[in-house]
Amino acid sequence: MDTPAAGRTRTSGTMITQRAAILGSVTIPGCPEHVSSTRAFIARTLAELPGVDCDAAALLTSELVTNAIQHTQSGTPGGTVTVVVIGVPGGVIIEVVDDGSAGTPMVKADLYSADGHGLFLVQHLATQWGYLRDVAGTTVWFHLSSGF
Repeated sequence: MDTPAAGRTRTSGTMITQRAAILGSVTIPGCPEHVSSTRAFIARTLAELPGVDCDAAALLTSELVTNAIQHTQSGTPGGTVTVVVIGVPGGVIIEVVDDGSAGTPMVKADLYSADGHGLFLVQHLATQWGYLRDVAGTTVWFHLSSGF
């Protein structure tokens, strides 16, 4: 009996490598009223992906898009936020790309504050998360494992 290992599956003596695939992307204006459309986009995109918690994905994406609008150049006139959904063996990676800022994404230490819990939620609900910065902006990403 063959077992999957390292993202590969053996079928009838032939090795098939599972690869990452972009399942969809959307770019929205950097305005709070467009955050709900990213939740709907996540729900549509992940509806057919077995084992991934669509509710957690929509919540975390919504939090990251809101952060991008509030704390980066994406929230200025003409700013945008792009969401990319990538299917990977064992789950999904969601990237939120903003137009850049002076600061870096940070999890707030004060859990009793009235707001600012977006990255705290990402840190606790996602399998992994992180960010990449370059001159064009910041990409904050998270990985959710599938139940399989």
